[in-house]
Amino acid sequence: MKQETAAKVKFGVWGLVLGATAAIIVGFNWGGWVTGGTAKGKTDEALLASRAAICVAQFMKGPNRDRDLKAFEEADSWKRSELIEKGGWDKMPGQAEASGAVAEACARGIEVAAAK
Repeated sequence: MKQETAAKVKFGVWGLVLGATAAIIVGFNWGGWVTGGTAKGKTDEALLASRAAICVAQFMKGPNRDRDLKAFEEADSWKRSELIEKGGWDKMPGQAEASGAVAEACARGIEVAAAK
């Protein structure tokens, strides 16, 4: 290989490496790129928030809303998620059992909704 060609290849490879590095930096910092773990975490948070909102709506629209709300307010704060689980409001349609995180988020949502 001629010396001129070797120099061109060398500068071409360095340009490719630096260009790729710049694209990665710009993409992750300002382009909205995220890793798979970050995307999964955001998806899990959004799913929990939507399930908690459904749980709060099921609780507030229930036929015995006033009685259930009174029992909820009388319960200790650390037992409220158990009350939600016993009532079944944390289960989504078609779901056999719900997660404890949904019941806890639902209890916080009911506290906010009841305060209004």
